[in-house]
Amino acid sequence: MTEKHIEERENIARSDMVEQPIKQNMPRWRYIALLLVSAGFIAFQLYIAMVRPLDRWLQVPYHMCFGLLAAFLFKPMADSVQPKTAKIIAWLYDAVLIALLAYIAYYFTTNLAFLQNRIYNIDAMRTNDLIAAYATVFVVMEAARRIMGRNLFIFIVLFIAYAFLGQKLTGVFQFRGMSWQTFGEVMIMDVNGILGSPLTSSMNTLFYFLIFGAFFSSCGGGQVLIDLGMKLSDKTVGGPAKAAVLSSGLMGMISGSAVANVSTTGVMTIPLMKKSGYEPHQAASIEAVASTGGQIMPPIMGIGAFIMAEMIGISYMKIATAALIPALAYYGSVFLLVHFLAKRKHMVSKDTALKYVSAPILPRLYQLLPIAALVWIIFSGGSLTRGALVGTALSIIVSLLSKETRMSIKGYVDAMLDGVQQAASITVPTAAIGIMIGIVIQSGVANKLTKIISQTGSSSLALALIFAMAGCLLLGMALPTVAAYLIANILFGSTLINLGLSALAANLFIFYFGVIAQITPPVCLASFTAAGIAGANSWKTGWTSFGYAFVSFLVPYVFVFNPELILIDATLLNVTSAVLVLAWGVLFLAAAVSGYLFIPIDNILIRAAFFIISILIIIPHQLSTIIGSGLGIAFIVIFYLARIKQKKADALNADAV
Repeated sequence: MTEKHIEERENIARSDMVEQPIKQNMPRWRYIALLLVSAGFIAFQLYIAMVRPLDRWLQVPYHMCFGLLAAFLFKPMADSVQPKTAKIIAWLYDAVLIALLAYIAYYFTTNLAFLQNRIYNIDAMRTNDLIAAYATVFVVMEAARRIMGRNLFIFIVLFIAYAFLGQKLTGVFQFRGMSWQTFGEVMIMDVNGILGSPLTSSMNTLFYFLIFGAFFSSCGGGQVLIDLGMKLSDKTVGGPAKAAVLSSGLMGMISGSAVANVSTTGVMTIPLMKKSGYEPHQAASIEAVASTGGQIMPPIMGIGAFIMAEMIGISYMKIATAALIPALAYYGSVFLLVHFLAKRKHMVSKDTALKYVSAPILPRLYQLLPIAALVWIIFSGGSLTRGALVGTALSIIVSLLSKETRMSIKGYVDAMLDGVQQAASITVPTAAIGIMIGIVIQSGVANKLTKIISQTGSSSLALALIFAMAGCLLLGMALPTVAAYLIANILFGSTLINLGLSALAANLFIFYFGVIAQITPPVCLASFTAAGIAGANSWKTGWTSFGYAFVSFLVPYVFVFNPELILIDATLLNVTSAVLVLAWGVLFLAAAVSGYLFIPIDNILIRAAFFIISILIIIPHQLSTIIGSGLGIAFIVIFYLARIKQKKADALNADAV
C-alpha cells in the first residue's frame, strides 16, 4: 500500500469515532471510569424515557455533558501524544475539560428557575451566564475537533468569525454582527443554539437507536442479516456482488454509517467478489455503493432520518414511506448493474469456491425478532423511543436463548460501551452544529441565499436545486452525514421551501446528496475504506463508485418535479406510472455504466447514447419520455438480435470443434 493510501486510511480513522474500536489495553482506571460514565449515561436516558422526563433546561444539558464526557474518555488527548511528560499535560488538559462539563451541569441545575422565567432577548446576560455559555462553546468545539476531525472544527470557526465580523463585510452577506453578550445568549439560551433541535433529537431518539444497534449487532442479529443477504444471492450469476448489495443494504439500515458498514460487511464480500472475477476497484466500489445506500433504505434509514423527523415535524413513518421508491430505484440500479457486469465477464453461478459458508439461517431467524418488533412498533404508531427500547430488551433476551449468541457479562458490557461510544459520537456533532445554526438564524444567511436565487427569475427552483446539490456534496465530503445534512438544512432548506417545495421533498433532496457525498470524489470515505480492504487504487475506486451510484444523482431531481415518487398527492395510477418509467430509465443507465445489454458493448458512443436515453426517459416530461423510450426500444431490438446472432455463431464454432 502506498504512502498516499496509508494517509487516506489514517484520515478515515480520524474522521469518525464510531470506527475506532474500544481499546481493551487501556489503563484499568480509565476503563472503570468509562463503565461508570456509560452506566450513568444509560441510567439517565432510561429515567427520562421510562420514569419521568425532566425540564428541558436540565435534560438537554445533562445529555450533552454525559455525551461529551464519554467522548473525552473514549478519545483522550493523551492517546495522540507520545512523551510521558506530554501525556501528563494532556491528561491535565482533559481534566480541565471535565471540570468545565461539571460546571456546566452545575450551572443549569442551580439556575433552573431563572432559565425557566428568563425572557429571551430582553433580560441581560449575567456574568455567570456568559461564563457558562463560553465554557459550553469551548468544550463542544474541542470535542468536535477531537472526535469529528478538523473539518467540522474549521467550519465552526468560520461561522464564529462571521458572527463577530459580519458588519465588516460588503454586499448581501453583510449583517450587523453579534456582540459577546448576544453570541453567548444565542449559544445556550436560544432554541436554535447548542441546545436546539439536533441535540434534542440526539437525546430523545438517536441515543436509544444507537444502543439498540450495538446490542442487536453484538447479540447475533447483525450476523443473521449479513448471512441472509449473502445466501439469497449465493447461486446466481455474480452472486458475491449481489450478496454484497443485499447484506450491505440490510446492515446499512442499522449502522447508519457507510464507513462502519463497509468495514463490517466488506471484509467478507470484497474477497468473494474478487475471487468471482470482479476487479479490485469494482469489488470495492460495489461494496461502497451498497453500504452507503443503507442510510436511505426504509424501514430503518440510519440515524439521519430520525433527525429529519425531529427537524421538520413529520412522523418518521411518513418519511420512511416517502423514501421507499427512491431507495428501491437506487438498489435496483446497483443490483442490475452488478448482474450486467457479471454477464459481461461471463461469470458462472455454480463455482463452489465462491459459495458463502455460514451456519444454517432458518434456525436463527428468531434473532431478527428485535428488529421486527421495532419496525412493527414504529409503523403501528408507537414512539421511536419505545420501539428502540423494546428492540434492545429483545436483543438481550434473544441472545440468551442460544449458547452461540449467549455472551459473558463482559460481552454485554462491551456492547453497552460500544453503544455509548456511538451515542457520544452523535452527541458531539449535534451539539456542534447548534453553534452554526444559531449564527445562521441570527444573521439571516438562509434568507440571503433565498434572495440571491430568487433574483434569477423563473428558473430559480432549478438553480436552487443545483446550488443545494453542490453545497450538500461539498459538506458531505468534509463531514459525516448527520453534520452535513444539518448544515445543509439550515443553509438551503428554507430556500427550497420558499421556492415552492414541500418540507418533505426539500429535506429528502438535501439528505440524499449528503449521503451520496460519502462516495463522491475527491473525499469519499466509504470508497477509500473499501479500496483499502480490496487493495485497490483509492482514486479509481472513488470514481467507479461515483459512476455506479449515478442514479442517485438523478432520483432526487425526479421526485422534486414528480412528487408522486415520494407519495405526495399520489394515486395508485400515477405512482405506478412513475415507478415504471423510473425502472425503464434505470435499465439503460445500468447498461451505459456496465457496457452490457444482451452482449458486451465497448463502443463509448453507444454507451453514451444509452446514458442519454436513460436521462430522456427519467426526466419527468411526457415528450422526453416518449422519445427516450422509442430510442431505447430500438436499441433493445438491435442488441437482442445481435445476441441471437452471436449465440448461433458460438454454436457453429462449438460444432466445428
